[in-house]
Amino acid sequence: MANRLAASTSPYLLQHKDNPVDWWEWSPEAFAEAERRGVPVLLSVGYAACHWCHVMAHESFQDDETAAFMNAHFVNVKVDREERPDVDAVYMEAVQAMTGHGGWPMTSFLTAKGQPFFCGTYWPLERRQGMPSFREVLESVRQTWETRRGEVEAAGADVVQRLSKPPGGPTAEVTAELLDRAFANLRGSYDGVHGGFGSAPKFPPSMVLEFLLRHAARTGEGLELVEHTCRAMASGGMYDQLAGGFARYSVDEQWVVPHFEKMLYDNALLLRVYVHLFRATGSADARRVALETADFLLRDLRTPEGGFASALDADTDGEEGLTYVWTPAQLVDALGDEDGQWAVEQFDVTPKGTFEHGTSVLQRLAEPDDEERYARVCARLREVRAHRPQPGRDDKVVAAWNGLAIAALAEAGVLLDRPDLVQAADACADLLGRLHWTGGRLLRTSIGGRAGRNAGVLEDYADVAEGLLALHSATGDVRRLRAAQGLLDVVLDHFGDGHGGFYDTADDAEQLVRRPQDPTDGPAPSGLAAAAGALLTYAAMTGDQRYRDAAEQALTTVAPLMGRHARFAGWAAAVGEALLAGPAEVVVLDRPDLLQVARRATSPGAVVVTGGPLAEGRPAGAAYVCRGFVCETPTTDADRLAEQLGVLR
Repeated sequence: MANRLAASTSPYLLQHKDNPVDWWEWSPEAFAEAERRGVPVLLSVGYAACHWCHVMAHESFQDDETAAFMNAHFVNVKVDREERPDVDAVYMEAVQAMTGHGGWPMTSFLTAKGQPFFCGTYWPLERRQGMPSFREVLESVRQTWETRRGEVEAAGADVVQRLSKPPGGPTAEVTAELLDRAFANLRGSYDGVHGGFGSAPKFPPSMVLEFLLRHAARTGEGLELVEHTCRAMASGGMYDQLAGGFARYSVDEQWVVPHFEKMLYDNALLLRVYVHLFRATGSADARRVALETADFLLRDLRTPEGGFASALDADTDGEEGLTYVWTPAQLVDALGDEDGQWAVEQFDVTPKGTFEHGTSVLQRLAEPDDEERYARVCARLREVRAHRPQPGRDDKVVAAWNGLAIAALAEAGVLLDRPDLVQAADACADLLGRLHWTGGRLLRTSIGGRAGRNAGVLEDYADVAEGLLALHSATGDVRRLRAAQGLLDVVLDHFGDGHGGFYDTADDAEQLVRRPQDPTDGPAPSGLAAAAGALLTYAAMTGDQRYRDAAEQALTTVAPLMGRHARFAGWAAAVGEALLAGPAEVVVLDRPDLLQVARRATSPGAVVVTGGPLAEGRPAGAAYVCRGFVCETPTTDADRLAEQLGVLR
């Protein structure tokens, strides 16, 4: 018999609807039930594409004996972190404080007031590698609660007190010196052999790469780091050599073996990076990867309603990577002896294997010696792979990540001459406006054309605004500019912390044990940095100084982090480069040839528009370039415009 999760709109929660665990969704009623029964809350947080979430569900949540113990001694609450990033942020901070690390599945034990007193991540059903079994953890928590409940509740209150920080803190002006220091910090931690930063596991540093591209536009330094990292990521197994799209991360430092889940936010951000790398260098390889990634988004993640699904699962039929890996024999079987042996060498598929059970992920470590043959082989392997079992898809449309996709597709469409990508971005914006924007506020998710009930958080407002502004630049549609203003006005009215920064939740959102506020980037830009970027772009597109002032003030609150730990403030540093370089406003009216030149400008402070407030009263048939609210002479000459913008012809 299905449990309460059967009524959920979350694919992740629906994965648990048939568990024998008596799950509750996050709700006041669940905590009231814990208070009534006098038991703790067991909070389990994960997401649909999470491999170890599936493992823990199979081992423990589907086990009748374990479920019976959970039901008898806890109120069990299941949360999709992608629907409730605020809940995830609050309790992940507690997990990290208690254990020194974090991740998903996240398992926390709370009082009926929501105060965490014991936290962890994955626990196996049986003892393994020094970890206690999940049943041992449950029994220990139960016993401690029943014998020392007063101490436990006091400990939970103390945890909340320690984690609660007043808003405000050190600030600094965003200067060229600060951003140069951020670059030096990054260069010092760069992996000069394999690209990227740090060691295994290695995540795509999307926001840092964007900063490095913008820094290079100002100083001429850093472009080689972007080129090296982008080449390394796209040649390894983390990139799908047959169908495009990036996996979430590489389990090794060489980008060979991926964690196979494919997330919308990663691919949207990386699409934008490769498009901007192409703009800066003209790299054919960057162009190829950008187009393949864009096609992956449209083919594999686009929903019937015009939005983009959250993720493809890491597992297929319970086995990680099953869809994607090959043996030499499988390649020969699919392609025949001659092409098969050629593919074995081309894709570096070894008898030993690079993954599990003698299988390998496909790599492109050397450029093919025969492009036509390579295309034919890839087409055949895609056909064969399509007949294998396929990973599940989380069809949930997350506003923030769709905003990132809109921005990436709009820019890719105009820079790579793919009008269909702009059309896809436009359709996605229509969906968000129709379904997610209601009563002057933004909803976080929808699925199957049905809006979810969770309020949008800061990253939702900021990333959707960013996408709409990119779409306005691509199409000239003033409706997108106005919609972006509506989102940013909500940010200014409801998310401010009174000290120039922003909370991650609105002032009228559900009150948790503390109001989350995190300026650091995760796998996607922090809400604060994204808001600063959108505010700055909107100000440049309209000339409204109020939004620029708000962006500049927000950046001062994260500026100290940029200088010390730039890896965790890449997007803020990228926005800082735009702040220094702008506003540079380029208005092009009824001159497609001039517009093509303008869009190749790499200045991070430049905005290119064909309509809106900046275009009012200007005669058509020319390009107008203004910097710092001072305008140069209008031009009708493409070479002159290229000279004004520093674009190579």
